[in-house]
Amino acid sequence: MTTHKQHPIGTGFQAASTADDVVAGLDLRGKSVIVTGGHAGLGLETTRTLSRAGASVTVAARDVDRARAALSGLDDVEVGQLDLTDPTSIDAFTARWLATGRPLHVLINCAGASGGPTHDARGFDTQFATNHLGHFQLTRALLPALRAAHGARVVNVTSGAHRFGKIRWDDPNFVTGHDRRAAYAQSKAANVLFTVELDRRCAADGIRAYAVHPGVVVGTKLNASAGPDALRAMGLIDETGRPIIDPLAGKKTPQQGASTIVFAATSPLLAAIGGVYLKDNDIAPLNDELMSLSADHIPSDAMSHTLDPASARRLWEMSEHMLQG
Repeated sequence: MTTHKQHPIGTGFQAASTADDVVAGLDLRGKSVIVTGGHAGLGLETTRTLSRAGASVTVAARDVDRARAALSGLDDVEVGQLDLTDPTSIDAFTARWLATGRPLHVLINCAGASGGPTHDARGFDTQFATNHLGHFQLTRALLPALRAAHGARVVNVTSGAHRFGKIRWDDPNFVTGHDRRAAYAQSKAANVLFTVELDRRCAADGIRAYAVHPGVVVGTKLNASAGPDALRAMGLIDETGRPIIDPLAGKKTPQQGASTIVFAATSPLLAAIGGVYLKDNDIAPLNDELMSLSADHIPSDAMSHTLDPASARRLWEMSEHMLQG
């Protein structure tokens, strides 16, 4: 790429800032927000923070009863059934929302899958189907409500793993040679590419898009699936099993992890910016140096291959084709 928008803007927030820090002083009353997976892990922290700031939050969840139990006591929070691997479920959820006539100010695509089963009922790689395709279908269907807000944001929660991800254009579903880690990285790269193309297509309609790396948060279902031995090897928990918190190294508490998601959803500092990848409550710098993941270093800066406009358009078109099939 000859030009890019990945220039930190000096927001005044830090890696250790919390979700409550970045929303302090903002009044979100009258704002409608949808958070997929907003009842667990980082999604729950995001929902709590936005609700406390006055937003009306709809949590999209596969297990409605479990979500309602987790969200008990929060003001102006409702739950809608949504299975991101089921196109019929996505259509039903979006139809219910559009029927209300409410504008949608913020859509936070936070739900994620890691690990098995390897393929869904359509034969799609489960991580690609959940982390990208389901959110792609959901977002496109909600565009009328997002346009009606006259200033809306779409936040796609990705990961530093995007740096290791390549789109397998000829075999995105890993029909041959399935590799769980490669599939996860592909889905996270897709989150960033989707952000780039969504912003290009929709900025003129007042819809801006952001990809967010929240940091690594021990205790979320996504990271816990690695198991204690792997978490120790990655320097994420100590010998007693307690999380190691080091925000500058990308190891965060849930409130710190949710901060950049909330920042992307609400900060006035991003009003004229979109199509960017964020970390630590700022636009992440671009760094194409090949770096390995270690216990002391979690690479998470932006990388050119996930910001490439041609690849972003190609992914959009491929995603449309897959959903039509």
